[in-house]
Amino acid sequence: MAKIIHEVEKCIGCGACAAVCPDFFEMGNDGKSHLNKAKKKGKNEELNIKDVKCAKDAENTCPVQCIHVK
Repeated sequence: MAKIIHEVEKCIGCGACAAVCPDFFEMGNDGKSHLNKAKKKGKNEELNIKDVKCAKDAENTCPVQCIHVK
């Protein structure tokens, strides 16, 4: 099982992750991206996933490297 960690504070709202991986990311009303159905853990959002799918693409596309897939 993999986990996506999104450091929301670092997000600049470019929308790249939501564009390449709408399965897991969407743009919020605050102008930043958010993980769909994620749990808040401190200042981050975390989501356990069975299949990495496009999450690695989102991680690699993020210009501020605030997405981590482990």
